Amino acid sequence: MKNIDKLFKSLFLLTIFFPSAAIAAPLFNQPYKSYTLTPGKSGGRLVLALTSEPKSFNPIVAQEASTTEITSLIFEGLVRTNPLSLKVEPNLAKAWKVSKNGREYIFYLRDDIYFNDGVRLKADDVVFTFNELVYNPDIPTSSRDIFTLDGKKILVEKVDDLTVKFTLPSTFGPFLRAMSQEILPKHKYESCVKEKKFTFALGLNTPLTDIVGTGPFRLKKYLFGEQVIFEKNPYYWKKDALGAKLPYLGEVVFLILQSQDTSLLKFLDNELDYYPLRPADIAILGPLKDKNNFSLYNAGPSFGENFIVFNQTPGENPATKKPFVSPYKLRWFCSQGFRHAVSLAVDRKKMIDFVLNGLGEEQFSPLTKANLSFYSDNIVKEKYDPVEAKKILEGIGFADKDNDGFLEDKEGHRLEIDFYTNADNTERVQMAALVKTDLEKIGFKINFMPLDFNNLVVKLSSTNDWEMVFMGFTGGIEPYFGKNVWSYKGGLHVWNRSGKAIAGYEQEIEDIFEKSARLTDDKARKKLFDRWQFLVSSELPLIHTVVPETIYAIRNRFGNLYPTVFGGAFGELEYVYVK
Repeated sequence: MKNIDKLFKSLFLLTIFFPSAAIAAPLFNQPYKSYTLTPGKSGGRLVLALTSEPKSFNPIVAQEASTTEITSLIFEGLVRTNPLSLKVEPNLAKAWKVSKNGREYIFYLRDDIYFNDGVRLKADDVVFTFNELVYNPDIPTSSRDIFTLDGKKILVEKVDDLTVKFTLPSTFGPFLRAMSQEILPKHKYESCVKEKKFTFALGLNTPLTDIVGTGPFRLKKYLFGEQVIFEKNPYYWKKDALGAKLPYLGEVVFLILQSQDTSLLKFLDNELDYYPLRPADIAILGPLKDKNNFSLYNAGPSFGENFIVFNQTPGENPATKKPFVSPYKLRWFCSQGFRHAVSLAVDRKKMIDFVLNGLGEEQFSPLTKANLSFYSDNIVKEKYDPVEAKKILEGIGFADKDNDGFLEDKEGHRLEIDFYTNADNTERVQMAALVKTDLEKIGFKINFMPLDFNNLVVKLSSTNDWEMVFMGFTGGIEPYFGKNVWSYKGGLHVWNRSGKAIAGYEQEIEDIFEKSARLTDDKARKKLFDRWQFLVSSELPLIHTVVPETIYAIRNRFGNLYPTVFGGAFGELEYVYVK
């Protein structure tokens, strides 16, 4: 605790007295626009951190990052996404062929791929993964939603030992990208599927030799609450340009640490090789990078979102027989003019300067510039204008009728709102506090209450007992995979939980996502998603605020480092080596 206290006292002083030095441009290595993988040498280890325990080693049922970060080293799909270009590339499948009607895909597997127990990958494993795991109703997996089209399964058939045919019930634009789905071995898991035990298979107490995939590493040791150790997979199929077997690294170690503060201390003590920075950490790490032999990489804006959202759900809670939202507040929240005024009142630049230490960008729609495939700049970009915000509110009937400093609506209700965010995210709490201040300047009464994350989730997904929230999503490349958020029928359609469209733009967004799934032409799909981004930026169901830049601190002792936003700090980890 004393070390942490000392660390943050230093951080405070550096940030207050030397802010410009803390974020000077020369601190960062230039981002990569292209790269060449060079031959390296085998051996050595890489030490990383996990801030929470993995829940299992099962990629089919995994939902949390602490698990998927582990399973991504063990399991692979038929295709991969290039970490720099974001294009879909061959992986376990060396090639594929698509029929003229866009409904039949034939994948040709490589003939040199073996699982980490020495058994060769065959078409039977691909068929097993889809038919017995993904489509198994006894196994809870989010993959099933992606691969269910119009309520129908995709027909997955073996053609021969190295060829698999997928017949889709309808065309599906994101299909190829979705084929990064991990492939699991039939010989290893068929028996536990038949015994209906697979959901709990590959748990943390499973013998490590039973965790079998085709990825570059396999599990060597796991100590609960302490560390996860990987060794190189001796059967891994990739080779470098000189024919040497990959991966180069002999071991990858994850230390299980309970907070990012602890991770920072471990990095400063040279116990970690990599640390993902929070913007405020620049003040500490910037002056130390040369002395401590590490580099800082700014990969650019992240894929994520930070936004304000109002509860627009009509109806009443069946349990309490009371409206989810007071009727007069529901009228406020459902007014585009009201949401527009809020957007104008939010000082996004102040968030960037004070919370992100200057390392971020204003955000006005669900996608960021990190998404090279689908981002559109043809959106509504609100300029900070509290005077105009107040004029809009006055135009829709708000006024300070009793001169108490707060606005009231036409019926005399004070403009008072309960405002929540998750208390465990320090940056988000700071941003929400700035939003509170901005809105109070134009006559709002904001009751700001940071909540434990689990309690906030209960409000959002169960009781629907909330008015205004500051929250975020992590984002990704393919917009369709976020349909659960944007469809009014979706389980994460946070601003309207009624299951029905309450505004014309909601139906248009629903149509956009349905049409995008049926198209296979990339340009036509992007045109649809351009319209979606414009709708969100103008209708403001989510009022986007700022997006942080993605910054990594990495020891200088590694070669073939190509940090990107999508590929993470190490890009293609199998090519990383110790110099």
